[in-house]
Amino acid sequence: MKIAFVLFNGVTFLDFVGFYDVVNRLRQFERTKGTTWELCAMSEEVRDELGMRVKVDAVKPDLSGYDLVFIPGGMGTRKLKDDLDFINWIRTAEPAEYKVSVCTGSLIWGAAGFLEEKQATTHPNVYELLEPYCREVIKARIVRDGKMITAGGVATSIDLGLYVVGLLAGPEAAAVVKKQIDYPYSVVGIVVREGG
Repeated sequence: MKIAFVLFNGVTFLDFVGFYDVVNRLRQFERTKGTTWELCAMSEEVRDELGMRVKVDAVKPDLSGYDLVFIPGGMGTRKLKDDLDFINWIRTAEPAEYKVSVCTGSLIWGAAGFLEEKQATTHPNVYELLEPYCREVIKARIVRDGKMITAGGVATSIDLGLYVVGLLAGPEAAAVVKKQIDYPYSVVGIVVREGG
């Protein structure tokens, strides 16, 4: 499993880090032992909404080389959904087996055309921004429509990470990770539409 974490200026780092911290533990488990990942962006460095900087591993790589592509949210998505250069880069993820987002990252998948005829979700404050891009906005924490997985607002990134660990490495693995990160909550509000 090769994962691309897509970053951009104006990202909400908790959207990214909550998922990243959970999913990077996939290497502990037999089924997902060979998991690798890269931080990917349009530039060598990105800043979050508060000014924190992060250097990335790969600048504008072809996303078709990854099995899972993850897009976090943040205020930067409002401009990027209309940035053709960025959206065309995201479209290179078409062959990726799993396309995953949290919060307003779903707006990027939508702008790239990947949510057509799909059910999806986003941060509860911006459901109306997602509506033009998908078949139906589902007011849930996690929505899986086939291999497209979208999740709600910021803190949902941890729930999403645990869901993906369970999906890829099994429910026992997700239980191990929950214990490692001292996460006492159960993931609720999951809607799955198979074959979508």
